[in-house]
Amino acid sequence: KQWYQRRVAITAGVAEIKPTDYPDPEKLRTFGQYVAAILPKYVQDVKMTHTNELEILIHPSGVVPVMGMLRDHTNAQFKALMELTAVDVPSRQYRFELVYCLLSHAYNARCIVKTYTDELTPVDSVTALFKSADWAEREVWDMYGVYFAGHPDLRRILTDYGFEGHPQRKDFPLTGFTEVRYDNSLGRVVYEPVEVAQEFRRFELDMPWELFPNYREAPAHLLEAQETAEEVKPEK
Repeated sequence: KQWYQRRVAITAGVAEIKPTDYPDPEKLRTFGQYVAAILPKYVQDVKMTHTNELEILIHPSGVVPVMGMLRDHTNAQFKALMELTAVDVPSRQYRFELVYCLLSHAYNARCIVKTYTDELTPVDSVTALFKSADWAEREVWDMYGVYFAGHPDLRRILTDYGFEGHPQRKDFPLTGFTEVRYDNSLGRVVYEPVEVAQEFRRFELDMPWELFPNYREAPAHLLEAQETAEEVKPEK
């Protein structure tokens, strides 16, 4: 029996579809415990999120077996990989947390699979299971530097050719390493090391709209107004 039913009400010739029974959190929890029982080698923890979605924490070596089981099992059918992203926590031994968000159209349910890795340890690609993982894994590789073993075309997808570093890492500088400009003499865009003027690093909280008063002359009308105010200033 599916976890939800659809009721079609015909009103004025318009069909209105109403979901009447959404997934029961207890059933999702029971299914998560079932997954942990049949795959104890890979599943490390199972819990429910605050939005009543199933969350499965697995060992990195179990990405393909667990994801394949969730896709093909009759009581799961999570056949759509909606999202794949990563979280960088440099203080951890395995600084990257990979997050796979799955959707089951058959049971109107969602499942989140999480695993972990570091800068040097590759994770198996799931492009053979989900075609949508192709570009998603390229984005994670480009932004975080997580290598996916077995990916058919693991290239950068968001940054430019020859880009150095991975912008979403917490230790990547906000200004980056290079900047671009158009060179009229060469007739093309050139890359140069980032140069930030020292005055742009100076901030004053007293008057945030006047960041560089020492390098700016006050307008004449303001100087005149200040002199007039000092002349008519009452004595105490």
